[in-house]
Amino acid sequence: MGKTTHRRPAADIRAAIAAERRELAAVLDGLSAEEWDAPTLCGGWRVREVAAHMTMGFRYPLAKTARELIRARGSLHRMTDRCARKDAAAHSTRELAALLGDNADHPWRPPVGGIEAALGHDVIHGLDITVALGLGRRVPEERVRILLERLDARTLKFFGADLGGIELRADDLDWSFGTGTPLSGAAQDLLLLAYGRRLPSGHLRGELRDRFLAAQA
Repeated sequence: MGKTTHRRPAADIRAAIAAERRELAAVLDGLSAEEWDAPTLCGGWRVREVAAHMTMGFRYPLAKTARELIRARGSLHRMTDRCARKDAAAHSTRELAALLGDNADHPWRPPVGGIEAALGHDVIHGLDITVALGLGRRVPEERVRILLERLDARTLKFFGADLGGIELRADDLDWSFGTGTPLSGAAQDLLLLAYGRRLPSGHLRGELRDRFLAAQA
């Protein structure tokens, strides 16, 4: 099954965002010092940089964000990378976990993509952490479905996901996307592929699975 066209009620998505943030805050609060310094699926960032990035929208008013973007010469990538590294060093791990949970109901959302993009931001970055650490956390199916329903070619392009000639097939729910050589896995793992991530060994099935392997740390 491919993408559907109906939109979920905004209240339902806000509730999903709040629940995801609270659950991820609890995950972060239980990590060891070594895990906070471990690499994630988000290239070049440790857990602490990802957590700092996830809470940036709660801590940076629009004017400060604009100043940081000017400082980065208009590059959103440079800005977010610099801020994540700076903020990860400035805040304790306890503070970063608390910032996520305490702002569960914060209305922040990315500049494009609407409220679904805010949910995607939290879900994907949470998976960047939990999948890389091998924690086995499963994002509740309803949250994954919200994001799968909004998946399209623009998402793939924005995140640099090269899925041409591939059909993604979830093996834990009735969903597929694209056409071509089948590539199977859990829906949340396939969602990571659509957001430009590479995965540890054992998460995907199909003859093209090695093409999407994460580099070994």
